Amino acid sequence: MGYENKLTAPALKFKNFLDKFPKLHNVYIISMISCISGLMFGFDISSMSAFIGTPSYVHYFKTPNSAMQGFITASMSLGSFVGSLLSSFVSEPFGRRASLFICSILWMIGAAIQSSAQNTTQLIFGRLISGFGMGFGSSVAPVYGSELAPRKVRGLIGGLFQFSVTLGIMIMFFISYGCGKITSAASFRIAWGIQIIPGLILFFGLFFVPESPRWLAKQGYWDEAEIVVANTQAKGNREDTDVLIEISEIKEQLMLEHDVKAFTFSKLFSKKYLPRTVVAVSAQIWQQLTGMNVMMYYIVYIFEMAGYSGNANLVSSAIQYVLNVVMTIPALFVMDKFGRRYVLLIGAVFMMAFQFGVGGLLATYSVPFPDSGSDSVTIRIPDSNKSAAKGVIACCYLFVCSFAASWGVGIWVYCAEVWGDNVSRQRGAALSTSANWIMNFAIAMFTPSAFKNITWKTYIIYAVFCVCMFIHVFFFFPETKGKRLEEIGQLWEENVPAWRSSSWQPTVPLLSDKELGNKMQVEHSEGGEEMLRSTDSHSEASETKEEHA
Repeated sequence: MGYENKLTAPALKFKNFLDKFPKLHNVYIISMISCISGLMFGFDISSMSAFIGTPSYVHYFKTPNSAMQGFITASMSLGSFVGSLLSSFVSEPFGRRASLFICSILWMIGAAIQSSAQNTTQLIFGRLISGFGMGFGSSVAPVYGSELAPRKVRGLIGGLFQFSVTLGIMIMFFISYGCGKITSAASFRIAWGIQIIPGLILFFGLFFVPESPRWLAKQGYWDEAEIVVANTQAKGNREDTDVLIEISEIKEQLMLEHDVKAFTFSKLFSKKYLPRTVVAVSAQIWQQLTGMNVMMYYIVYIFEMAGYSGNANLVSSAIQYVLNVVMTIPALFVMDKFGRRYVLLIGAVFMMAFQFGVGGLLATYSVPFPDSGSDSVTIRIPDSNKSAAKGVIACCYLFVCSFAASWGVGIWVYCAEVWGDNVSRQRGAALSTSANWIMNFAIAMFTPSAFKNITWKTYIIYAVFCVCMFIHVFFFFPETKGKRLEEIGQLWEENVPAWRSSSWQPTVPLLSDKELGNKMQVEHSEGGEEMLRSTDSHSEASETKEEHA
């Protein structure tokens, strides 16, 4: 595998244009800029949930029934599904920053269309456009962060995307709460127009972030890749041990995979990649089947069932959004301390308990509520059972805390690193993220009609899903905490049982960080020739081993 540059003329011009601007080197600031795409998604969630029960929204859009409201809400996810599938066709040839530029531009166009919507058709169209951009951002931002992050804080950096989602939900809810005091259509128009602001911040911020070093290496820009790693991990010291290890790992991965450029979606379903594809895709599907977005999109409906309305409903909803942000913060650290599997398993248990709690309380204490004014709210806990209503609210809060501290952050981190190599990562992340969005679409569509037709049984369905995901994680989700990409790849190839993956050691032991760093310093000072010969020998040995196997 040579070092020649592989960019097409348009991609090279785009790269050279961006490289003229000064660059930030702090990996946390860089990741926060890229994760503004998550903030935008959070804006969308609460900008819709805050208004679906207000008179100004209901009257202006002619009282949408449960099916229509479901499609209005879900149209964002439908656009995101398409955008996430297409994102790799931009981020691979043009770079990670190109996809994020598309995200910001489409988001701003969609927000402008929504804020000027004259009817439900225009509103849906605006949400589709915004969602299309969001698909690019949600597929690329977690991958971009994980490709820049030092291994020891990869969980923290990867979790910033979900944190930005929760922060966006909270900020936009308070904006919408204030705008809701306006009694005309200006209430939702102002709130939806404000969504343009994070799009602008992302757009201009992208001029000052570096390209992913792994993408640069794929394209043959090894020197630039090394500079980016040195600047983000060692204050520009290219002789630093961690920098040399990181560059060595990138080289080894790309040397072992001769068909990097030819990797297609179909290869994700080959014998080698199918197990990890199933795990990554199902992880994103399970995240949606927890029922979290039911709590986010339709929280106003849920609290109406519990007997809360008007200001009391919105204040209760605001508390939930604050808890979502607060409980996401510890999750950024516990994954790197305790591991991905442990956090996901514990989270599934708690979410199951609280979903059963909501369903059980509504089943026991609710009564028919034909005069709710909403096609989706058909039951309500009467005022005589306020303790039961408070129990529903408490279970909702505790469910959100459980999700935020586990599956909210954990899945975005896990799906960005579970692939085990650079070759499949972007295509794999695009596919798994698209699964998240299509399930998001299905749940947003399904929930209003489910509330209408099976009421409290909706929560029992999600509780059973939590049971299923616990079983799936225990038997099939390997631990990735603290492992190099090469180690994760070996883990898959040796079919290590998931429940033994935390203590598993590779059959061909890797050098320790100290040993590898010393080795790399010698080779680096000699011009890298020894390292390349060592890599080629390793590649040949691997091929011989596969032939014997």
